[in-house]
Amino acid sequence: MEQISSLLAAAAVGGFAITAVAGKFMIPALHRLHFGQTIREEGPTWHSKKNGTPTMGGLCFILGILATLGIVWVMYSPKLPEVLGMPQLQAGMLVLFLAFGSGLIGFLDDFIKVVRHRNLGLTEAQKMILQIALTFGFMFGLHSLGLLTTQVQFPIFGLVDMGLLYYPIAFFGIIFLVNAVNLTDGLDGLAIGPCIVAGIVFAIFIYVTGHARFANYLLLPYTPGVGEVTVFCAALVGAGLGFLWFNAYPAQVFMGDVGSLALGGVLGYLALLCKQELILAVVGGLFVAETLSVIMQVSYFRWTGGKRLFRMAPLHHHFELKGIPESKIIIRFWITSALLGLVALSVLKLR
Repeated sequence: MEQISSLLAAAAVGGFAITAVAGKFMIPALHRLHFGQTIREEGPTWHSKKNGTPTMGGLCFILGILATLGIVWVMYSPKLPEVLGMPQLQAGMLVLFLAFGSGLIGFLDDFIKVVRHRNLGLTEAQKMILQIALTFGFMFGLHSLGLLTTQVQFPIFGLVDMGLLYYPIAFFGIIFLVNAVNLTDGLDGLAIGPCIVAGIVFAIFIYVTGHARFANYLLLPYTPGVGEVTVFCAALVGAGLGFLWFNAYPAQVFMGDVGSLALGGVLGYLALLCKQELILAVVGGLFVAETLSVIMQVSYFRWTGGKRLFRMAPLHHHFELKGIPESKIIIRFWITSALLGLVALSVLKLR
């Protein structure tokens, strides 16, 4: 327990420090390379002042997470055989595979945008094909390690075996979440705040799931070899705070698709790992609401022949066009995310 506590502290502090230092040097470099964001013309007119703000800032916290995990590895290398067994290391590698695989897709999308100086990178079809291939590889790896089961934890009812139906739901659920985080990343600091909350919530769930005594007491499915993935969660939270230092309103840098897609991949993996797929819809409720607002807007527009359900989608733009200041929208969305995180944690004993 003491070893894991020290690992978590080192990962969180290291993630913040490395990301903050990386941002201090990377933001001027992005300026020099003219890697600026091109703002959509159909968006709120006052967003034009953000045109040219450096993007691809997600590279800062990706670097922060990777460097932190490497440093923690070196610091605790004599103890790793007893602290982080092989199953944990394999599970951790899958985190990196899905997260940074998604980030690579986002990097390609961002790079095309900045090179061509437009707000369109990869086509929707290209991104979807790449995401499908990546998600298939991830789920295959998870299944090969014996970490993928068809059981889902339902509040009150406990574990329910969904059989073969589980696979398509989980598969497209991951893709949905990856793109949901991307859609939410439309205001300064809006996406990273809920991701930090989700990282904290899943750190708790994963640690409990990987601890036989706690899992048995809370009637949760015990999964050997996953508890220490909380070290990754701690690095994620620390790196997220380090990035928020620069991304908070008014933002000095945007995370870009390289960051938002990577974060969506991380959260999808963590939910599957601790068998809390339904809880993800709660703790990530803000992402769900943002995505549903887009789906509802498009569907209503087509059904009514041009009428709009919201003033603009995603949802945060609707509130902007109602005259609510951007900073107030961001803070209120963060508060909502924190409350949803508390609701998610409350179901630990709702069995």
